[in-house]
Formats: sequence, C-alpha cells, structure tokens
Amino acid sequence: MKRQILALVAAGAVLFAACGDDSTESGDTAAPETTAGGTETTAASTGGDAKACAEGKTLEAGSLTIATGDPAFPPYVIDDAPESGQGFEAALALAVAKELGFEGDTVKWVRTSFDTAVAGSDTNFDFNLQQFTINADRQKVVSFSDPYYTANQAVLGYTDGPAKDVKSLADLKSLKLGAAAGTTSLQYVLDVIQPEAEPFAFNSNADAKTALDNGQIDAIITDLPTALFISAVEIEGTTVFGQFALGEEGGDQWGLLFTLDNPLVECTNIALANLTASGELEQITNQWMGDYVEAPLLPES
Repeated sequence: MKRQILALVAAGAVLFAACGDDSTESGDTAAPETTAGGTETTAASTGGDAKACAEGKTLEAGSLTIATGDPAFPPYVIDDAPESGQGFEAALALAVAKELGFEGDTVKWVRTSFDTAVAGSDTNFDFNLQQFTINADRQKVVSFSDPYYTANQAVLGYTDGPAKDVKSLADLKSLKLGAAAGTTSLQYVLDVIQPEAEPFAFNSNADAKTALDNGQIDAIITDLPTALFISAVEIEGTTVFGQFALGEEGGDQWGLLFTLDNPLVECTNIALANLTASGELEQITNQWMGDYVEAPLLPES
C-alpha cells in the first residue's frame, strides 16, 4: 500500500536536506580508496595537476563560482559567510578552489536552494555544495565529484520525550517521525523503518522544531552531523539517541554538484584526491566535523 506522506510546507532553507537516495554511485571507473577522514578518492587521480586541468573550463574565465545554500548553516558554513572559509564545506570549497588555481577575488559565491540544484535547474555556478548525497537518480540531471564525506543517519528527540528509550531501529516503528522532504532520511523512514504512523516531510528546520515542540512528531531523522548540531545548538533539551548506517556503503556519500557532464568534474576529482593524499582534507574534516560524528550505533532489533 502506497504511503501518503504528510507534508508541512513552509518557506526557509533546509538545514537537514543533506541527503538523497541510498544508492551511491560516483561514476568513476577506478576503484575508490577510503581514507581515514571517511572520504574516498580515485587512485588514478592522485598527483594530477588540477590547475592545468581546470584552465578554460570554468563558468567565467579567470574565476571560479561556488554555490551554497541560502542561508548556509553550521557546521558547514559559519555565520552564513562561506567566503570566510569558516565551516566544513566553506573550508573544503576554498581548498578545492586553491587546487584549481583560484584564490581571493577570483573565487565568487552564489546561493541556490537545495531542491533546484539537485533538479538540475540552476546553472549559475561551477560547483555547488550543500551536503548533496550522490545517487543514481540525481545523476540523470546533474553530475557529482568523488565523495568528500560519508555520513550516517541519526534519530533526534527530546531527552525526556517519547524517543528516550530507543535502542534499536525496531523501536522507531511506534514513533511519529519527521524528516526533510526529498532526502535519504525520509526514504529510509518509508522503506526501512516503516513506522506505524505516517511520517511528516518538512521543508525547513523551523518546521521540524515547531512540530517537535508541539508533540506533532516524536523524533527527527536526519544525517548525523546535522542531528548533533541541532541538539547542541538549535534545540535545547534534545538528544541524538543513535545513528544507523545506510546500505552497503555504510552511509550517505556527499559530493560536489555540477551541471550535467561538466568537464570540471574531472579536475575537481584530481583536487580532492590531492587534498586527500596531502592530509588536508582529513585535517579540515577533523577540525569542523570532529564534534559532530559521535553517537551510539543502533542495531536493527
């Protein structure tokens, strides 16, 4: 029986719209190597000249245009100022840009929504990063870089609320759950958790917080770093009760997003491989994400 998802639609950016389907294909022919930082790189790309590769391939000659959310949230971007390089994705973007030969005024920032970017509707950037999960459906309309981060899913609720006794995925079935529309989180709720109550799909973090406050939902399902940030900063009195892996890959693989078949993808993969080999990607990841990856792993039952 097909589920009818209860949707709460409101204006605002999607803090936890980081994820997509649980199919993660990067389209590379060489086997990826997993690094200590939880990322992967294609061995054949390591040691290449990303700057030379990028010449003549950017949207505007002599500059690189990077897109992020409007607004962009911590821990990915601090104070909604990606140009500062503060935050995981802001720092990563500038490190990739430097590998491609762009620094300072030659790097421009623009804003897009999450939904229009993954739909392939936006073309005003060289690459876009908003915790986009790489998946086969999206690859029909956009292209992705190799993964730069892998995130598990997590369950978040009030410390003394209905989700306080969750010890396994099976315990989630009796709860009223909410997740961001169009995400891996929501798909996981529908396909794997299959709760007894219909799940809610939210367009904004504000909607989810309001629903949690009002008892409309018992818990939020989202990616682990976002869940831990929400608990630590956004919603006082909440706890991340646990995390769970998705599929054989063990989580959502995030990639830089490009217009379909953009030739800059190859160059960016070289840049990511070089940053991985040098240890800089791991350093950036540890600096900005180190506080947002710890939570108990939930068994299935």
